[in-house]
Amino acid sequence: MTKNARLGTYITQKLPQESFKAYVPPSLPPHPPIQLENLYRFLDKAMQSLAELDGVASAIPNISLFMYMYVRKEALLSSQIEGTQSSFADLMLFENQQEPQVSIDDVEEVSNYVAALQYGLQQLEKGFPLSLRLLKEIHAILLRGGRGNTKQPGEFRRSQNWIGGTRPGNALFVPPPPEKLMACLSDLEKFLHESSNKLPQLVCIGLIHVQFETIHPFLDGNGRLGRLLITLLLCEKRLLKKPILYLSLYLKQHRTLYYDLLQQVRTDGAWEAWLEFFLQGVSHTAEQALSTIKKMHALFSRHQASIDALSKAAPSCERVFNFLQKLPQVSVPLVAQQLQMSAPTARAALTKLVALGIVHEMSGKRRDRVYVYKEYLAILEEGTEPLSLIT
Repeated sequence: MTKNARLGTYITQKLPQESFKAYVPPSLPPHPPIQLENLYRFLDKAMQSLAELDGVASAIPNISLFMYMYVRKEALLSSQIEGTQSSFADLMLFENQQEPQVSIDDVEEVSNYVAALQYGLQQLEKGFPLSLRLLKEIHAILLRGGRGNTKQPGEFRRSQNWIGGTRPGNALFVPPPPEKLMACLSDLEKFLHESSNKLPQLVCIGLIHVQFETIHPFLDGNGRLGRLLITLLLCEKRLLKKPILYLSLYLKQHRTLYYDLLQQVRTDGAWEAWLEFFLQGVSHTAEQALSTIKKMHALFSRHQASIDALSKAAPSCERVFNFLQKLPQVSVPLVAQQLQMSAPTARAALTKLVALGIVHEMSGKRRDRVYVYKEYLAILEEGTEPLSLIT
């Protein structure tokens, strides 16, 4: 058996103006089998990093807040890879019924990602398997409203799609034709549930991600759902107790190499090169998440100590401080409304937090002032610059 056995087949499809070749991948696992010898050091490091992250996450008292914010950061990054221009502040404003600074459609896409991921995790916690049916349900949430409404949300495609180029004839890659789609998906679902498979689970997740992206089963949202799938699999396979590892920042920072490696699997069967990149990404991302958890915990502890040292103002300041951890950019009317306190009380608490150096007033106005928890927002926004701003 040669390496070419890892390659799929091309099916010639005809259009009135031209013909093109659509790619049908072979079933997983790859044959010849994955050569694990050179991957073990990357696999061991990735598993060690995941275990350390899981351990620290279980011990941190404010881990639920970290998860709340980290899911939103992942949603933002994954959507940015697809071209949205939303920022972290825009998403926070949108979720709190405030007006964002960019297209509502952009922010809605990010908000849908948060909802889709949360739905998938809830279904897994209820004992539902990660199946084609669940993927369709998640996809329906991912594409609901706005631009996604016209792209058959929650339905596998019934027409040909392609990646790159203006039509299938000049595309970089053409996924399986519609008549082959369900056979490919059935094979993928079988591999998802294959109990006799002896490959390391993290390697299986790397294989599944590529296979899903190659099949490209939906008209839109395949990239976002494929990245979301990684986190769902980490939780389903109990490699993480909590959904606190997301690869989108790593893939955003290395997006050219990422797309090149996906294509090399299809053209050359280069699974080992992809898996090395993927496992390094898991290690790097786990270490990054660990660092972020520690930074957030240290920041909140330091500022909480300053608030605890206050006398009569401490209770109202603490309430506002806790609110700022969910929405780090606020105004007096917003705080008063959300916390059901009077405007003078909200203003006094924010003024006290400014005096403590926790919050900064950013507008410079006498009225309609904007207060920002800058140190916290800086941690959240690491790596979230829209792609158009990255040289």
